[in-house]
Amino acid sequence: MPAVVIANNGDVPEFEGRITFNVILCAVIAACGGLMFGYDIGVSGLYLIMDLNLLHFLYIAMINSADAIKFMQTSGGVTAMDDFLKKFFYQVWERKQQAHENNYCKYDNKKLQLFTSSLYIAALIASFLASKTCSKFGRKPTMQLASLFFIGGVALTTFAVNIEMLIIGRLLLGCGVGFANQAVPLFLSELAPAKIRGALNISFQLFITIGILIANIVNYAVGKIHPYGFRISLGIAGVPALLLCFGSLAIYETPTSLIERKKVEQGRAVLKKIRGVDNVDLEYDSIVHACEVASQITQPYHELMKRESRPPLVIAIVMQVFQQFTGINAIMFYAPVLFQTVGFGSDAALLSSVVTGLVNVLSTIVSVVLVDRVGRRALLLEACVQMLITQCIIGGVLMKDLKTTGTLPNGDALVVVIMVCVFVAGFAWSWGPLGWLIPSETFPLETRTAGFSFAVSSNMLFTFVIAQAFLSMLCSLRAGIFFFFAAWIVVMGLFALFLLPETKGVPVDEMVDRVWKQHWFWKRFFNDEQVVEKGAIEMIHPHLT
Repeated sequence: MPAVVIANNGDVPEFEGRITFNVILCAVIAACGGLMFGYDIGVSGLYLIMDLNLLHFLYIAMINSADAIKFMQTSGGVTAMDDFLKKFFYQVWERKQQAHENNYCKYDNKKLQLFTSSLYIAALIASFLASKTCSKFGRKPTMQLASLFFIGGVALTTFAVNIEMLIIGRLLLGCGVGFANQAVPLFLSELAPAKIRGALNISFQLFITIGILIANIVNYAVGKIHPYGFRISLGIAGVPALLLCFGSLAIYETPTSLIERKKVEQGRAVLKKIRGVDNVDLEYDSIVHACEVASQITQPYHELMKRESRPPLVIAIVMQVFQQFTGINAIMFYAPVLFQTVGFGSDAALLSSVVTGLVNVLSTIVSVVLVDRVGRRALLLEACVQMLITQCIIGGVLMKDLKTTGTLPNGDALVVVIMVCVFVAGFAWSWGPLGWLIPSETFPLETRTAGFSFAVSSNMLFTFVIAQAFLSMLCSLRAGIFFFFAAWIVVMGLFALFLLPETKGVPVDEMVDRVWKQHWFWKRFFNDEQVVEKGAIEMIHPHLT
């Protein structure tokens, strides 16, 4: 049985260190992986992963409107650009010109769906491969590999001459996304001091939102350049990938990864540099101990199936699933037509993208500021209330006034536009960024890369599932889809209230002892000998005895 030290709450030793330039530099460069992902989401018209379904909605919401075709030419990403559709999806382009036909429930194009979903299927598979490279070669090389995949994908999609090149390019982009989404959050969690780990980790999500906003503006600007505007839009996606590729040459590998791969002295040296102090013995010993435990595990995926590994695994997967079931997709699809209804005409698509994009960015900054002050659970619970109220208001207004044809009265549309912004704000400072932060910080080292690969793959899987199911859901439920997602938000709130532990300020390698073994529910997954009394913490490191 390991040595046990009982300490009162508040007596937990803190690791020494400052917030250094090296940490900030590493975080900014690594977060370019988020910029890379975000720009691709925006440039592909996949803002919140539903470009095709946005077209379906516009068919019904804009029907009989003289601005319908012009509106559709300025909304979405390259998938809404006529030059792109005529080149690769001619049948879709032809149907787009017939916007007066109320046939959106039967509208379908398998190749366009493949273009949409191929990235996420590739990312799902790539996340498991990235888990292996993270463990064997390190977090930094995995990020570099992600950028190379992405650059290759950008080259193919930019210069594609047929649908086959386009799909292969999307698959390479998916590999880049899978590798980046696996490596970057882990890199940020292991690099950051515990007191600002949440803020630094959320920089990944912040850069995603910035990338989306930039892409929306680029899409609008190049949409008027014929016939190669879409190629410019796709090609610029290589810029953040190049930033990550070359920028990563100037940053450090995480001390945890170095020590895990037997580069012990190099790990200690890097720890001193990123913490800005010479006395790093406490944190160093904690990392060494975690690595010693991890080295005894030869099959991390098998280890994940053990009883004591279930708490972080369940949390990681559930957080990703809930992120997709907030209803953010449904909210974003209605945004452009609501802005148009209020009176912004054919500029509504750009305006809605920019306004909601700015709300997204600014609210993510709020999360950066608050997450290490008020904690993860407080942000999630507050956002559940905020999103629940706005979903119900939006659903009620649309159910009352938005019919199969026509648009909303201006007053109602203005109310819904405001509610959309309030909803996006709540999502952006809670389930959006924390859906990535919490899974990246809760696994012990021995199952960290394997466990987080399940989180990434779950995100990609349910993104794909929601993308494929949304059309039929929208067709059958109409405005009722908002109440469907509102019910899920209630479930999410109850889960966060009763089953989600607080991880604020806890060193990433101390989660098992300080968090899981102390939680009223999850502690039952550990042997009685491993669990201490409430208000006490089990320490198994010799330097703390």
